Amino acid sequence: MALRIGDTAPDFTADTTEGEIRFHDWIGDGYAILFSHPKDFTPVCTTELGMMAGMADEFAKRNAKIIGISVDPVDDHHKWKGDIKSLTGNEVSYPMIGDPDMKIAKLYDMLPAEASGEPGNRTPADNQTVRTVFIVGPDKKVKLSLTYPMTTGRNFDEILRALDSIRLTAEHKVATPAGWTQGGDVILTAAVSDEEGESKYGGFDKKLPYLRTTKQPG
Repeated sequence: MALRIGDTAPDFTADTTEGEIRFHDWIGDGYAILFSHPKDFTPVCTTELGMMAGMADEFAKRNAKIIGISVDPVDDHHKWKGDIKSLTGNEVSYPMIGDPDMKIAKLYDMLPAEASGEPGNRTPADNQTVRTVFIVGPDKKVKLSLTYPMTTGRNFDEILRALDSIRLTAEHKVATPAGWTQGGDVILTAAVSDEEGESKYGGFDKKLPYLRTTKQPG
């Protein structure tokens, strides 16, 4: 069964470039960004890992940890880190999970249960569906999943934007409109009465009978 938003993110124990972790314990009381890659030493993924290394502080400001995974052993990850730094100038300081038995890729429904073969013999095309970004919350529930084709580099600014929305809407009874960014107007949810909208949120603008906007709280 596919992993859906609201499902508990499967827990696992795995070897990483920073030592063994148990995923739920590693997340702790913050958010986690788990982003996967079809294979080490591939061009698009090399740029992505470097970009995430350069954005690590931005995620940390949002109480979010980042962690990469590919269907390759940890030894290969350590070698790959040199290429990533050479290309992007960014040192990979976050953990990279080794998943050569494809256990985690299958657990997260990124590969079918019958997938098999030695990691060194599997091509990026064999693993092309291992291209999903998951945001996992402090409650260990999946908050977002986005899957990209191998030839399309991911926009991690969008992951930051989505994380900002997820954190804001978890704290307040609001939603964010299309294209929302920090500081923009938000939407009051149906759980907010007009009276609460006035008292708690300082008023609102009724655009439609079912759409009320207000200034971003906090």
